[in-house]
Amino acid sequence: MGVALVTGWLGSIPTSAGLESWYPSLAKPAFTPPDVVFPIVWSVLYVIMGAAAWLAWIAPGSVARNTVLALFFVQLALNASWSWAFFGFQDPGLALIVIAALDAAVLWMTLASWRVNRVVAVLFVPYLAWIAFATALNAAITFMNQT
Repeated sequence: MGVALVTGWLGSIPTSAGLESWYPSLAKPAFTPPDVVFPIVWSVLYVIMGAAAWLAWIAPGSVARNTVLALFFVQLALNASWSWAFFGFQDPGLALIVIAALDAAVLWMTLASWRVNRVVAVLFVPYLAWIAFATALNAAITFMNQT
């Protein structure tokens, strides 16, 4: 669980600075949640991700389990990279590319988890749903702020 929380912390570094200065100046779609929603949702998701990864970790060793764990670390890297692309580099277009890769990695991880432990797969579903929403939000922001 710790590695998921560390990833959240790493992503919060550029996010905090961007939220204060750059993000408020962007045009955003009507479906953008209030800013207070994001840290609450992400905190819950990082805890759920950590629990799911732990359940995968303690599952009997197999190629499927190792695939899930490898994908877990890949998606964590993409997750943190998104924050740096969007808020750190202030580049929604680059962030959209990163989050598309994140979507694919989380979908693959969720599907692969089904063969390891169905509880793990179910635990990843809220994360998959949230990043799908975040992808739509990122795409809208990208297109609304093209210059």
